[in-house]
Amino acid sequence: MSDLEVEMRKVARGEIAAPADAASPSVDSSEALIRLLTPDNRRLLRTIRDSKPQSVAELARLTKRAQPNLLRTLGKLEAFGLLEMRTVDRRRVPTTKIGMLHLDIDPYAMSDKIKISLAS
Repeated sequence: MSDLEVEMRKVARGEIAAPADAASPSVDSSEALIRLLTPDNRRLLRTIRDSKPQSVAELARLTKRAQPNLLRTLGKLEAFGLLEMRTVDRRRVPTTKIGMLHLDIDPYAMSDKIKISLAS
């Protein structure tokens, strides 16, 4: 793990290039995806898709969630690529990016695959 941390810090500082497969989903990311897609987070994504809030404040009102907690959750969803935070004027506007996720799990090997279809 310490070797991985050293490598990640070098990539972050621009000292070395990120590995070619760094952005590819992995078994670890499939486990993270399953933990991330809680019923509350799915309702949040559906609210963003259907209501198209024009700010985080509006989304907080729609979902009755505190902004600091909401921002933390939005950051996790954005990091996984499930939504995008755009800046419009001075507002942060969440928008969904995906249509469907397909998770192929091989119970006999560590070769899970996540397929993402983009929102239309």
